[in-house]
Amino acid sequence: MTANLVRSAGASIFVLLTICGQALAQSSGAAPEVARPHFEIPPGYLNPTDLPNSLVLLDAPPAKDSAALARDEEARKATIPLRGTDRWKLAATDADLSFPQAADNFSCAMGVKIDKEQTPRLYAMMHKMLSDVGLSTYGVKNKYNRVRPFVVHKEGTCTADQEALMRDDGSYPSGHTAAGWGWALVLAQINPERSNELLARGIAFGQSRVICNAHWQSDVDGGRIMGAAAVSRLQTDSAFLADLQAAKAEVEAAKAKRAAPLPNCASEATALSMQ
Repeated sequence: MTANLVRSAGASIFVLLTICGQALAQSSGAAPEVARPHFEIPPGYLNPTDLPNSLVLLDAPPAKDSAALARDEEARKATIPLRGTDRWKLAATDADLSFPQAADNFSCAMGVKIDKEQTPRLYAMMHKMLSDVGLSTYGVKNKYNRVRPFVVHKEGTCTADQEALMRDDGSYPSGHTAAGWGWALVLAQINPERSNELLARGIAFGQSRVICNAHWQSDVDGGRIMGAAAVSRLQTDSAFLADLQAAKAEVEAAKAKRAAPLPNCASEATALSMQ
């Protein structure tokens, strides 16, 4: 797959999450009907009415001239030297929520490759979780429709192909961060021996949104709250728990094979050390 097609896949997933989220926030009943192009988002584990409610769990985004907004601006300024670096490029990769890239983003931290062949239940579980965790952010997203930092400062992002959509998609909270933190929490549960590495990768995944100039720091903070809330709710779902146990067995079997180190992990570690 060419780089352009990979970016197109990631943008398609983002488009579907945005459309579904906007429709879900306007509906109190069944899941919205959405036209789905080539890159499919499977249904989540949870019914729409069972998703964590961001309108209950999150405050309003930082107000104009507040200390919280000043913190957001300082966090943004701190990332400017990273633009164009390997860390900036990793932020662009983290922005791609399509599969297999989303699974690849956590394979180094997991210590085994997460893919359809070696860990099919885990791969499918991560894919399925994306709907639950990502869509849980849209109540607040749509209520406040916060303007993103690249729009406020008339700049670009690390994903130029997604900027037109992001201009109309609320910045607060970050859905990408919710997904990344939700994945990290569940992966750490599956492979506790690598929990520090996995949680650190989940934190970095969220910070990629600030580095990319796509989100404010408070957006990322709110995204982590929603990611954790969604994972907590998933712990009561029988289908999720069955997949969780199967995923644990897959990872243990993969670890027992003692495969060679995964490619690109050294370069990923170097990029992550830059933040």
